[in-house]
This record gives sequence, C-alpha cells and structure tokens, in this order.
Amino acid sequence: MGRKRKGTPPENTSVTKRAAKQIEPLIVEFLNQTPGRGYQVKQILKGLGVRDAKSKGVVSEVIFGLEARGVVKKLRNGSFTIEGEQKTITGVVDSVNARFAYVVPDGDTEQDDIWVSKEDLLGAMDDDKVKVVLKPKKHGKSPEGKVVEVLTRYRDEFVGRIEMNTRYAFVVPDFKKMFHDIYVKYEDLNGAKHNDKVIVKITEWPERDKKPEGVVQRVLGKAGEHNAEIHSIIAEFGLPLEFPDKVNEDAEAIPAKITAKEIKKRKDFREITTFTIDPDDAKDFDDALSLRTLENGNVEVGVHIADVTHYVEPKSALEEEAVDRATSVYLVDRTIPMLPERLSNGLCSLRPQEEKLTFSAVFELDAEAKIKNEWFGRTIIYSDRRFTYEEAQERIDSGEGDFSEEISQLNGLARLLRKKRFQQGAVNFETVEVKFKLDENGTPLGVVPKVRKEAHMLIEEFMLLANKKVAEFIYSKHKGANPLTFVYRTHDSPDPEKLDTFAKFANRFGHNMDFEKGGVSKNLNVLMDKITGRPEQNVLEQLAIRSMAKAKYTTAEKGHFGLAFPHYTHFTSPIRRYPDMMVHRLLQHYLDGGKSADKEEYEELCLHSSEREKRAADAERASIKYKQVEYMSLVEKKDFPGIVSGVTEWGVFVEISETKCEGMVRISDMTDDYYEFDEQNYRILGKRNKRMISLGDKVTVRVKATDVDRRTIDLIFVEDDK
Repeated sequence: MGRKRKGTPPENTSVTKRAAKQIEPLIVEFLNQTPGRGYQVKQILKGLGVRDAKSKGVVSEVIFGLEARGVVKKLRNGSFTIEGEQKTITGVVDSVNARFAYVVPDGDTEQDDIWVSKEDLLGAMDDDKVKVVLKPKKHGKSPEGKVVEVLTRYRDEFVGRIEMNTRYAFVVPDFKKMFHDIYVKYEDLNGAKHNDKVIVKITEWPERDKKPEGVVQRVLGKAGEHNAEIHSIIAEFGLPLEFPDKVNEDAEAIPAKITAKEIKKRKDFREITTFTIDPDDAKDFDDALSLRTLENGNVEVGVHIADVTHYVEPKSALEEEAVDRATSVYLVDRTIPMLPERLSNGLCSLRPQEEKLTFSAVFELDAEAKIKNEWFGRTIIYSDRRFTYEEAQERIDSGEGDFSEEISQLNGLARLLRKKRFQQGAVNFETVEVKFKLDENGTPLGVVPKVRKEAHMLIEEFMLLANKKVAEFIYSKHKGANPLTFVYRTHDSPDPEKLDTFAKFANRFGHNMDFEKGGVSKNLNVLMDKITGRPEQNVLEQLAIRSMAKAKYTTAEKGHFGLAFPHYTHFTSPIRRYPDMMVHRLLQHYLDGGKSADKEEYEELCLHSSEREKRAADAERASIKYKQVEYMSLVEKKDFPGIVSGVTEWGVFVEISETKCEGMVRISDMTDDYYEFDEQNYRILGKRNKRMISLGDKVTVRVKATDVDRRTIDLIFVEDDK
C-alpha cells in the first residue's frame, strides 16, 4: 500500500492477511502525519481504509499492543497519538466567526493568542479546551496553529429552533458563537415539531465538513412564545430551573423559632428604630438601617444584613447549591434565586414586624459624617417599617410622613459620604437601565428607563460604607507579610490604550478629554455630569464602562479604582451573592480569633463566583435584548429618533433614544450610494453624494426586521425609505 495523502483513504485493505509487524508501521505512519493529534480507533480504521469486521478486530489489537509498548499514547478521551517533536500548547477556544477562532493559552504565559482556521479547529467550539500546535507564521500576523486534540468540551447541549425537512431535521442554535446547525434524525426528535424551541444534546461532534449530530432532550415550546424564549435563555446559559429535592427538604426543615439561647449570643437592636427601603416588587429584604441619637450628640447608624450563614451550614446540601449557583439571576420576568424561597423570602428576609437574625456593621458618625467608632458582629433586629424607594423619596421631598425625620437625617449623612467619596476620586457612573411593562402573557407593552433618586443613593451609600469598612477592618487586623485570607471585591485601574480609544469616541460627540492633565476620575466625572439627560448619555456611559477593567472577587488585597477605596468587599447581600456568605463566615471566624483561612481554597471560590457573576450578567442582558427585540417588532411602522452608537464596515449601529434599544442599519440596505468605511474617523462616507454618517450623529430610523432567535434588530434610515 502506497503512502496515503492526507484526506484521501487508500483502497480497502484486508488486514487479516498481514502479520502484525507489517500493520504496525502503517498505523505509526498514519499517526505521524499529524503529530500530537489524537485519533479514535474508528478514525484510524477509516484512515487506513479498513472496512470488514475481522480486519477491524486485528487492527484494534495491534493499536492496543502499540500502546502497551509505549509506541503510541492513549489520551484521556480514548484517542491515540504520536506526540512527535512538535511543541503543543493547551488553551481555550474563543470563536470569532464561522471562518476562524483564537486559542487563548492557559495560565500566565507570554504566548500570544493563536489564530486557527475553521479547517484546523478539529470540530472544537467556543470555550472548549484544546491542544494546539503552531504552524509557520505568515506575514507577521498572529501566530497560527492547528488543533490536534479536543481535551474537554465546555458544553454538549445547545438551545435552538427545529427546522424540519422531508427526510431529516436540524436545530439552528441560538448561541451566537455556535456556527454549525445540528443534524437530528427523525427518531431522535423526542416529539419536537417544526419551529419548536428545544434543547439538543450533541452525540457526534463535527469533523471537517460534517455537521454535528444530536438528539432532542427537551421541547421548550414554540419559537417566539414568551415562556419558550425565556426557558431558552435559561437553558442557553446553563441556569438551574429548580432546586433539587434534598435542598428544598433541608430548607423546609429549618426551625423558624429564634431561641432565647441564640438571642443571648447577639447584640439586641430590637428597641432601636429600624426599617428597610427596597424596590416595590422586592420579595427578599437582605438589608435594613437603624438609627438613634447618642448622648454625645452623634448618631449611630446600623447596617443590618440577613444572617444567612446562621441557617446555611458548611458542607450542607444548601451550601453546595449556593456555591454552585453563586448568585441570583434577574431576568425580565422572573428571578432565579441562589437560595430556596423558604430562606430568601422567608427566614432570612428582613420583613417588617418580625424579629430577624442579622450580621451588622454599626457606625457612630458626627455631624460631618466622620466615623468615630465602628462595631461588627451578630445581632437581632425588629424592622418597624418596609419602605419602597418611592415612599422613602416622598419623605425626603416633603419632610412629612412616618419616619420622615429619620429618613431625612440618614439622607443628609449619605450626601456627605457621597461628596467625600467623589472628592477622593470615585467615578460617578450612572448607567441607564430599562424596565419592561409586561402583560399577563409576557408581551412587552412598553420600555421604561429606570430612574435613580436620592432614596436609591441613600441605601447605596450606607451599603458601600459597610462593605468598605468590613474590608478595611480585616485588612488592618493582620497586614504585612502574612495578611489574613479574605474575599475582596477589586477593580483595577483602566488600561491607557482603552482610555485613549474612549477619549476619541467622546471627542466624536464633542467632548474633549485630557486624562494626563486632570486625571482619569476627574475627567470621567466632568464628562458624566455634562452628558446627563443628553441623547448620548447611555452610549458614552456604556463605552466608558467597557474601557474600565472588570471588577472581580479575589483574595488579593487590592483596591477598587471605580469607588476609590483602598480595600473593598461584598458584605451586604448574602441572600443573593455567595461571596457575601464567604465574607460573613470569614469575618466571624476572625472576630472569634481564628487563624488565617486557606487562601487557595477561597481563591478558587472567588474565581468560580466571578465566572458565575458574568454568566448571570450575560443571561440578564440576553433576556432584556429579547424583550427589546420583541417590543420593536410590535412597532415596526413607527419612526424613532436615535443616535449613532457604532460604525463598522458592514453597518451603522443606532441606539433608539426612547427605548434604549440598539439595532443596525446595514450598509447593504443603503441603496442610494456606495458607502465606504472610514475606520479612523468612525464614519461611513458616500462615494458620490458625499453623505457622511458619523458616531454620535442624531438620526431617524424605522424597524425593517427583527430576529428573536438571534436577538437582533435591523433598522433603516427613514430618509432612505422615502
């Protein structure tokens, strides 16, 4: 048998007629064509052109014999390889489009991201862990590589829409970085019909031009229906639909009664004026404020947080579930809680006229909001009143109503704390968020921007104070060569290149920034004040946030750039964030005189929590985008004023001012001229008519088409439609 060209199988070979020693070199030669790549036995058989059952058995025996002698290596996924002399690099796939991806090398390495073409991906998909070998570099571009083994699959289930053919069906995935439709045999449809949204599990991964194959695991409903789409988002991001029975059983078994023995262990705040301030639709109240005037004229403010770790014991089923979820997720129409309702809305929720166990940060402040004393520990409280933000704001505005004096006094202190924070260099980001009015079927009736008033900022300021002071307290207890292991919330300084890019964007809207002269924080705050209420506010706020580093959880004792705090943590929301539970446990451990906790263990939990936080944010954005697309599909004939929020070679992004929805006007739809992209100046330019559309321009658009599956909105300029 002659040398086989790659991709061209030889004629059928009857292996049974050959001695084993004659077969071995054929196998070795086949594997040597791509050193480092792993092949399953059936792939080797196919590559050698072996088809009959008897011959297949002999070749398989020879392969295992080669493995026993160390000639070939068996990989974890059961494939076989000859490593050769080529250096292999492990990393994670970051899919860019259907044509190529990058492999991001593992760990702290100087190796650049590796460009890999679709043909060389070996069927690897976004976030898969792979082994890659470098190929000769071309024309000074990014290093180029070839995947030789898929080590682990990040996901094997996808959400998508079923499309039926006469002989077969396939699933069009919702996930934007999945560029393959998934082939499904009729017998594997599990009752799914055309245009159903489903969860499909991959059974055969793609090779070369072959599509992946799968079986339908679950039918979610008809595409476009509210519940089907929301369940699609839940499944797409791997969010849990329900709690395991054991977790619910353990939650229900927790006694509600607070014993006298437990009360004796705690500082008693039940006689001190205490209340909560939350959104009108909130069900879990995890923070309360108490206020009293001391004999020396100073005031004592207690920040009381639900004592979740009193009820959730380490290594319990409740704890394991909380660790896994790490955060509650807030979709447009529902909350996916971190803890079962028995805890989140019951035992731990600081409901009015009920005694509750809390973990508190208590501060003595003078008239200038300077901290004179602080105390941290476990408490018991009795909330006198539950306020909505609107009710609290009425008391701030009018000075009338129950507890108006206390709320006004707290608001005065909050203003002073806020002023001091900005003087110290905090960045004033006030991002615009939207809220949907939904009917009983989940159909959006309107999109309303959320308005932040002083009542919101009052609560925010005292939560920030508690978080900051808890972090500083732990850091100061044992700083130096061996600081105490703790969970911090850190935020690095922004990358200068990203800041420079942002400054150029801001300049397109007429705002000049000089970070070298005024400093980053001051420049950003001046800009945020200038753009408040202007059409470009949301666009520039979002761009500014993207230019910043990402906040994360870590045991490293770093500061928080955005808040201008030397040390910061999350202490105030343990009902919905697992890091806050870790902080409560560690704080009590150190208050009891305990030794420093295992840094490695907590760093791993921090990394997991940061990843889960990103997953939650992505899912929340997806649900908002879905409702925005659905809402815009209902108003396709209406004209909307908007602002150009981005310009690319294939189209112009426009944010609609009224709804904060973003869509794209595709250059291919602009038929009045041939438009060229001027990347340097963030604009497109008509070749003949010289019409120029630039970042920041005010425009009028109309909806051309919407795609709920892809969550995209196609727009057209109104003047182009006349």
